Amino acid sequence: MDFKLRVWRQKNREDRGRFVKYEAKGISADASVLEMLDIVNHGLSANGGEPIAFDHDCREGICGSCGLVINGAVHGPFGGVTTCELRMRRFKDGDSITIEPWRARPFPVIKDLVVDRRALDRIMQAGGYVTVKTGQAPDAAAIPVPKVVADEAMDAAQCVGCGACAATCPNGSAMLFVAAKVSQLALLPQGKTERRQRVLSMVEQMDKEGFGSCSNTYACEAKCPKGISVAHIARMNREYLRAGFKSK
Repeated sequence: MDFKLRVWRQKNREDRGRFVKYEAKGISADASVLEMLDIVNHGLSANGGEPIAFDHDCREGICGSCGLVINGAVHGPFGGVTTCELRMRRFKDGDSITIEPWRARPFPVIKDLVVDRRALDRIMQAGGYVTVKTGQAPDAAAIPVPKVVADEAMDAAQCVGCGACAATCPNGSAMLFVAAKVSQLALLPQGKTERRQRVLSMVEQMDKEGFGSCSNTYACEAKCPKGISVAHIARMNREYLRAGFKSK
């Protein structure tokens, strides 16, 4: 398969950046978007050009570091998949494909398609953890948790922290990310001790990072590669209100 690419190239944070056209030829239909970029980069390097910088790690849809905007949609236009698992067979031979980095104020471009997503790490550091000392791992059945609750907590814990929710939200809101991290702990006994301070600290840090507010467009849920529900945002709002009342 052959493709015509428009790729965002930007030397550093201060550079204005621009789109550059490339051709990707002889690409396997089973190749991922990242593998296609690898092939393009191999050609660039062989001809003395500078490879396209892009983020990646696991390439198994687990870590979320491979976030790209493809044809105007985060992780591509098809939904339910991270960029590294988006296969070229989803496109047509000869298609023109535009590839650019996340577009959100808290995600400044470092180089080309690589953005700084440490804002999400700082939100986690503000409270997305439990500090209880458990010693050895407790028996799985030591603390009974209803299956429906455990399932909902695991649904929230699927968040890979890619930032697609913020990158696709018209307001640049990270509410779905924060809600998933708050929700997964608020539902379980281990997270209830610190639940009040956790939600207050994480929401405060989210605001400090410059993320926008939620206006319920549901774009975040539609583009989340793990399909995390906006129902978790409702839970986070309840947790935040409860924490606010108790702190007064």
